[in-house]
Amino acid sequence: MINMKKRIGIILFCFLFLFLTIYRLYNLSIKSYDIYYMQYEEASNKLVTFNTSPRGRILDTNGKVLVDNKGINTLVYNKLDNDYIDDVNISLLLSEILSLDVSNINDKTLKTFYIKSNYNGKNLITKKEYDLYKKRKIKASKLEELKYKRVNLDKLNIDDKFKKASLIYSLINKGYSYEDKVIKIGITDEELSKINDLNIKGLRCDLKWERIYPYGDTLKSIYGSVGKVPSEDKEYYKNEGISLNSIVGTSYLEKEYDKLLRGEDPVYKVTSKGLKLVKEGKKGRDLKLSIDIDKQLMLEEILKEEMKKAKKAPNSKNYNHSYVILGNPNTGEIITMLGLKINDDGTFKDITDNIINSSYTVGSVVKGATIGVGYKEGLIKENEFVTDSCIKVYGVTKKCSWKRLGRINDLKALAYSSNYYQFLIATRLTNKNYKWNSKLNATKEHFDIYRNMLSSYGLGEITGIDLPNEKTGIKGKTISDDLILNLAIGQYDTYTPIELYQYISTLANNGVKLKPSLGDNKNKVLGKVELDDEKINRIKMGLKDVMKYGTGKNYVDKKYVDASGKTGTSESFLDTNGDGKIDTETISTAFVMYAPSDNPKYSYIIMSPNIATKKGEKTYKYSINLQVTRKFTKYLFEN
Repeated sequence: MINMKKRIGIILFCFLFLFLTIYRLYNLSIKSYDIYYMQYEEASNKLVTFNTSPRGRILDTNGKVLVDNKGINTLVYNKLDNDYIDDVNISLLLSEILSLDVSNINDKTLKTFYIKSNYNGKNLITKKEYDLYKKRKIKASKLEELKYKRVNLDKLNIDDKFKKASLIYSLINKGYSYEDKVIKIGITDEELSKINDLNIKGLRCDLKWERIYPYGDTLKSIYGSVGKVPSEDKEYYKNEGISLNSIVGTSYLEKEYDKLLRGEDPVYKVTSKGLKLVKEGKKGRDLKLSIDIDKQLMLEEILKEEMKKAKKAPNSKNYNHSYVILGNPNTGEIITMLGLKINDDGTFKDITDNIINSSYTVGSVVKGATIGVGYKEGLIKENEFVTDSCIKVYGVTKKCSWKRLGRINDLKALAYSSNYYQFLIATRLTNKNYKWNSKLNATKEHFDIYRNMLSSYGLGEITGIDLPNEKTGIKGKTISDDLILNLAIGQYDTYTPIELYQYISTLANNGVKLKPSLGDNKNKVLGKVELDDEKINRIKMGLKDVMKYGTGKNYVDKKYVDASGKTGTSESFLDTNGDGKIDTETISTAFVMYAPSDNPKYSYIIMSPNIATKKGEKTYKYSINLQVTRKFTKYLFEN
């Protein structure tokens, strides 16, 4: 009886199991097929992007194209998940058709293709080694290592076809399996026709876009580069939902305005039935700059001419580069910016990008800012006259102006670039009881007073220009009586050309500091100099006198424009033989200006580091800053 009950139970269980199995199969294959198939698709399919959308163009202020795109026929390969792909055979077929440069192919690429095209290198492994592998006594990685060691390329018939097939095989197996693999950029019509006849699924010809520059190297260094997402930016682009396979801006303007320029690549789903378009691609938007390319080209022509003359002048052995910036002080917009290096053979290299990341001692051009310490701290009075002389601080040789300037007030001190007047302010700040050869007892707080004044104009801090990776100049760390005097005349801290531009623009804009801009960030106020309007106007009067009768009187032709500005000369030091030791003293020059004086339309700077190698007190230095400025301002204002 018990056995009969067990049998009935077993039969009922089997019947129930069979019924549930049949129902499950029915549910999967018929009733809920669509639902389960969708779930399968969602679980197994991948979204991929193809880099076929052109970036936006970069235009000058008048709409002239500075950076454009050129479409190039490109052979692309994409593996589809459910297809059986014979990579070796495809590589061999394409090697018969494509013209490829294989001059730099490495041995590992050649060995890999040999192994894969010869039954995965089975002939390179002994039976004993394979048995050990099956018994898990040696790892698969050890077998692979043995295979590569035993491929003797010298004994193989390595011709161009084999090299091309090896290269193609490496390209189609590079990266993720579902990504596009670029086989050849610039495929010819004849090659494409022959490849189409092969009818290989996964091969296609795309139009890839490359950047072109209608004006050659002009400004090319600040346009920046494009490419695959850099490793340091991967997290950012992942969070933005951008494929790491996308083409993005990797430096300077291309990076700063990447969201605008990039556009959107088409998105496809890799399904079991092939590629399905999910999202259409979209061309990037154009970026319009404040740059005026006509003015830029004229400036470049003038600067190149003068740099060639400067290189022929005496004492110019260590001179090789200059910077010029022209902008609108009322908005912060940059109109032209140029850095040029002259090579020994007389050719030029664009180094405009150094405007934001190379710094120099600039000399007396900063006196328009440092005199503000005297006004703010109540250390000087307007129209107070003193006799230009020298300062002697304990332990330091005496310091004087570049020549004896006689009776001067605050305006003449700027006009004639008196060092003594600036030293007088520094001594009154640090030691009100200063006497000849006494100590000043300068402190960090005294240095901070100067640096806070300088930074309020833009000197010694990041300007905020819309170019990534801007660097500031170097602030000296040593505190001493001698160095605070040097700081007051621009002979201690270093400043970048863009900082110098922001400084003179701030003065032109009545003490209001604006963010320098090439693109869409104009009219952004960053701060204001902590001086009242009366004192700002007093400084501007001094800068006007510089150009009227002072050290800058010949920098512009007064029949074209009335300008305000400041000259500067500084001592620089070089390591000319690369041994890590300073061995040469040079002279660097700088000039800042805005014009017209009463209603500024332009602000302008020019810097020429190491224009002369110092040889005594009367070292000749070519007046490149004067010559360039005079010619360029004539071009700007004669009409």
